[in-house]
Order: sequence, then C-alpha cells, then structure tokens
Amino acid sequence: MTRFPGTLAATGAGAAALVWPGTAAAHGDDVAVSGLGGAWSAEPAVLLPAAILLGLFLQAWIRLRRRGRSDHAPAWRLVAFVAGLTLGVLALVSPLDAIAEEYLLSGHMLQHVVIGDAAPALILLSVSGPLVFFLLPSHVLGPLARSRPLRHLLGVLGRPGVALGVWCAVLAAWYVPALYEAALRDQLVHDLEHVFLILAGVLVWYQLVDPARRAVLTRGGRLGLAVCLFAAGQVLSSVLLFSNRVLYGTYSLQDERLLGLSALTDQRLAGAVMMAEQALTLGTLAAFLLLAADQEARSETMAAAGPR
Repeated sequence: MTRFPGTLAATGAGAAALVWPGTAAAHGDDVAVSGLGGAWSAEPAVLLPAAILLGLFLQAWIRLRRRGRSDHAPAWRLVAFVAGLTLGVLALVSPLDAIAEEYLLSGHMLQHVVIGDAAPALILLSVSGPLVFFLLPSHVLGPLARSRPLRHLLGVLGRPGVALGVWCAVLAAWYVPALYEAALRDQLVHDLEHVFLILAGVLVWYQLVDPARRAVLTRGGRLGLAVCLFAAGQVLSSVLLFSNRVLYGTYSLQDERLLGLSALTDQRLAGAVMMAEQALTLGTLAAFLLLAADQEARSETMAAAGPR
C-alpha cells in the first residue's frame, strides 16, 4: 500500500508547507481485494500538516469575524476549506491509496485529480480576498514578505505562463510510462510525483482563483487559461481513452482483478475520469467567470442608460 507522508499546501501568498517522505513500501499486491475496506492509514506526516493548515485557516476566519468582517469570512468559506482539505487527506490515507497503487489506474487518476486539482481549487477559493492575508501571524508574514529570494521565487512562480508551463510539464512527464512505472516501484519517486502534482495544481489554481486579487490576468485571461488547461488535459485523456494497448504494464500483473476490470478497460476509465473531473472543475469556473462578465455588462448598460 502506498503511504504518502508528504503533503504540500499553499496559502494565497504562495507559501508552502512540505513534509518529505519517509519509509518506503514496495509495490505489489500487498493489500488483498478483500482487505481494501480496512486499508486506512493514519500517517502523522499527512494528518499533522493538515491540522496545522486547518488551525491557520480557523484563526484567520475567527479573527476577521471578531472584527465585524463576517462579509470577508462567511460560513461558506469554512465549508469550502474543510471540504478541500478533507478531499486531499482522504485521497492519501483512505483505501483509494491502496487501490491506486495496487489495482486500478483509474483509481490512481482519481487520486491525482483530487490532490492536484479539486482540493487546491477549493482551498484557494476559500481563502480568496482579505482572508488570505490573515492566514499567517504578522510576526511570520512580515519577515517572509521582506525576504528578497522568496519574493523573487514567488514572483516567477506567480506568472501565468510559468504556471501553465509547469502544469503541462508535470502532467506530461509523470504519465510517461517509464517514469510512471518507476513511481509505482519506488516510494520516494511516488511521493515526488504527488508533490509535483500538488505544486502544479496550486500554481494554476492560484492564477484561476486569484485569491490575493493581484489581477495579473483579466477575467478573459483566466477563462483563456482554463481553456488551455482543459485542452492540455484532453491530450492525456484521449491517449488513455483511445489507445488499443495497455500503457502501464504494472496494472496487468495482478493476482486479482478489482471490479473485474481488464487493464485496458481500466486505462480507458482513467481517461474518462480525468476528462470528467476537468469538465466539472474548469467548467464550473468558466461558468462563474462568464456569469460575472454578463452581470458586469448588464450593470454597465443600466448605468449608461441612466434614470428614466
């Protein structure tokens, strides 16, 4: 069973907390199909950073509400943050982790899109606006803000083109069969794979959600970035969906077939999972951006018309 005791999360300012992997576990049918229901892991290196992130969010959320700014810290932000954090943690400590490594490529794909897409999207959405500047105490935020090397690094990573390039490179590299198989064989490589996927997801969703209101991208620019991400993702989805041969041989070498899925059917299902998840997350974002643009246009038209 894969144990991923490494997790990365970013505040709106781009700070990250990373715990490096520990003990490796060999790949193989270590967890029988009959035992998958009990394949939960209470990894401290996953749960502890999650608890710290939850604590940081709660203190920021409570501070704003105590200042009478519940408009900047509504209940839905708490719900969104907890949902995103819960999704990310469950993807790494639930039976999905064992399914992903031992049995199903589609399960692994689901794990990847959750930790690298859905969870970062919800977390960054929840901290957007003034809330993001309250996540870190002032005595911590101040020195970080004054660090020139850190500011330079975050400035580079905060560029839309860099974020898109990193996301595409990470997606392309880790699904090359040789590297993907290496991740299944070696725990350290597998943990690095997850770290890169999370980092890439945080970078692109930081551009799409724009929690710090930097306005580097216009609404149209964010919509364009979403379209580029969807198009890039569909390249991988299409390869998985329409290939007539199994690309990742490890999933063919099993003592038991989970759900009776053949390796090729599972591979095609993995492509469908990625396609559906991108359509849901990026499609929802695009709908909100278009709705906001329509409402803004209507307001401008009414203002231009003036009172009658």
